[in-house]
Amino acid sequence: MGGRKIIVCIKQIPDPEGPPSAFVIDSQGKKVIPQGIPPVINPFDENALEAALRLKENSGYKVVAISMVEKATMAVQVLRKALAVGADELIILGDEHFKDLDSYSAAYVLSSAINKIDDYDLIFVGRQAADWYFGQVGLTIAEILHIPSISLAKCVSVDDGKVVVEKVRPNGYEKVKAPMPTLITMGSEIGDLRLPSVKDINDARKKPLTVWNMMDLRIEPHMLETRKISKLFFPPSRLRKCVFIDGQSPQEKGENLALKLREDKVI
Repeated sequence: MGGRKIIVCIKQIPDPEGPPSAFVIDSQGKKVIPQGIPPVINPFDENALEAALRLKENSGYKVVAISMVEKATMAVQVLRKALAVGADELIILGDEHFKDLDSYSAAYVLSSAINKIDDYDLIFVGRQAADWYFGQVGLTIAEILHIPSISLAKCVSVDDGKVVVEKVRPNGYEKVKAPMPTLITMGSEIGDLRLPSVKDINDARKKPLTVWNMMDLRIEPHMLETRKISKLFFPPSRLRKCVFIDGQSPQEKGENLALKLREDKVI
C-alpha cells in the first residue's frame, strides 16, 4: 500500500451537549428521538480528524474523510466541516440500508469503502461514538482488514516507515510502534479539532464530494444486520426535593434530622 494517505472515519450524531429534555424516548418503537438538537460530527471523530491534520502538516499526508449515513443529502452540510478544517477529500457512504446497523455491519460497510480507496497508510477513528458508546466499530474494521490496531492514542507520529503511538494507560502512557497500514482509535487526549475560518467554510461548500451506495461497494442487503434493542426505557427521575428541618435548638434539629433520615430509609 504505502499511499501517504490517512483515512478518517467520521459519524454524524445528535449534539451530545444537548439537554436530556430535548430527547424523546419511544419505548414502543425502541427509538431515541432528538427534538431541536442539531447534528454534529462525533466529538471523538473530531479528535481523530485533528490528529490526521497534524500529520498532514508534519509529514505531507493526504487526508480522506469517510462517513456512513442513511441519506447523503441529510448529512452533507455537517460533514463538509471536515473539508473546511483541511481534509482533502470527503466520501459519503449513503444508502437507506445503512440505517441503524449493528457494530459489525457498520464496520463491514466502512471496511468495504476503505478497500475501495485502497492506497492508504493509516486509518483514524474515534474511540467510540457519543450516541451509543459501543466503542466496537473501529477495532472491528482492523479485524476485517487484517491490519494492526492501536487504541486510545494521545499522540501519533511516523518514524522510519512505522507509526509511533503514545497510548493512554491508567497511570500514564506507553509508547507503541507498529508497521503500516495500522488503525488507531483516538480519544479527547489528542486535543480539540481546529476551528475553520469563514473563508474555509465557504470554500468547503464549493468542493466536490463523492457518494457511494451499496452497489458501488458491492454489498448486498442480506450481508447487513440492524441493531437489535431488547428494551428501551426512560432514565430514572432526577427530581430532588429540599426539606428544611425545624427545631428549637441545635440538639432538637439534629434529632429531627435523624428521624427524617430514618423515615426516608437513608439510615
